[in-house]
Amino acid sequence: MQAFSVAILLSLAPLSVFGQQAAEPSLGQVTDLPLPRFVSLKVTKANVRRGPSQSHRIDWVFMHRGTPLQITAEFEHWRRVRDQDNVGGWIHYSLLSGHRTIVIQGQRIPLHADPDETSATVALAEKGVIGSLGACLPNWCEIETGDFKGWVMKSEIWGVGAAEIRE
Repeated sequence: MQAFSVAILLSLAPLSVFGQQAAEPSLGQVTDLPLPRFVSLKVTKANVRRGPSQSHRIDWVFMHRGTPLQITAEFEHWRRVRDQDNVGGWIHYSLLSGHRTIVIQGQRIPLHADPDETSATVALAEKGVIGSLGACLPNWCEIETGDFKGWVMKSEIWGVGAAEIRE
């Protein structure tokens, strides 16, 4: 039985696992939107289940509205998501929002006035701070958190693709 399980997992693995790049990003079977993609948590408390139905066991509970999540799969009204720590499972789509948010990864990250390391520092953001995502350039993203708006290095945040550009 174990060999059969391994064979199934290998046949479902993306081509990039074997050193080849997939020709096109995959699309969700339900929404036809790209997978993976980022969204945020719409509610303050959301059960994350082991499988795509209410009959599946609750493995986690996300407890912060606005938490950025990455959708990795779709099944009917359910989305498989993961957070910055790669923790996740299945969540009902009604608990998710298309509003894009990020979470600060590093300690005391400067928010700059412009997308340039030499520009003025507007504020310092602590690790774990969640902010709204604005425009993104190849290496910089504009974020807003609390009363502060500024630019951060893309490598210092989670919730945006490395090659993602936003206007």
